[in-house]
Amino acid sequence: MRDGIVAIFQQSFRELRPGSSLPPLTVEFFAFANVNNTIRLREGKLHVRLSDLLEGAPEPVLRALAHILLAKMYRKPIERSHATRYRRYVHSHEIRHKAHLVRQVRGRKRIASAQGRVYDLEAIFEDLNLRFFGGMQARPQMSWSQGRARNLLGHYDPAHNAIVVSRIFDHPAVPRYAVEYIVYHEMLHLRHPVKLKGSRRCVHSAEFRAEEKVFPQLEAAQRFLRRL
Repeated sequence: MRDGIVAIFQQSFRELRPGSSLPPLTVEFFAFANVNNTIRLREGKLHVRLSDLLEGAPEPVLRALAHILLAKMYRKPIERSHATRYRRYVHSHEIRHKAHLVRQVRGRKRIASAQGRVYDLEAIFEDLNLRFFGGMQARPQMSWSQGRARNLLGHYDPAHNAIVVSRIFDHPAVPRYAVEYIVYHEMLHLRHPVKLKGSRRCVHSAEFRAEEKVFPQLEAAQRFLRRL
């Protein structure tokens, strides 16, 4: 199996870079905490690590992945057919279910406290739950992030059933409605899970967007976040 995967990568390399000398190549399956794949060029050698969730994947899927990784490595255009084939496979119900279980077992999620210096995320969740959802939404773990990230303001992690908000918002200068909006947005992700439309993931469905507009200070909150 491993020799066959190496041959797939070798063939993809020749297709992308005809006439170029093929560097030494190693391919291994690795126990990532998600469906991650990496490719590195070190000291003239290509090192590829594939998620072990892809062991046993159909050959066309592995060929598509080889093309994608090598194209990214050498800054070549990615053929749409390969991208579509790979996305459809990894977003299939079976693989998404396996990835969910793997993240629960392998993922290292450091959950901090919901009580910050200024804002209590659990109290905000319960207030929003009563105001917008009739108190019927089950509360996940609520946590401020470990660091003060600006590139990820908040997120819902289904594998650990946790809503995490960037600690940058736990500050007296941040209006409460901005924190409420972030929590409300992530609560909507609980109500409207990611769907697959063809080969693409639909993260914010029409239903999601419609409920988001119900938040009374939506525009003010978004303006505040854009200033960050």
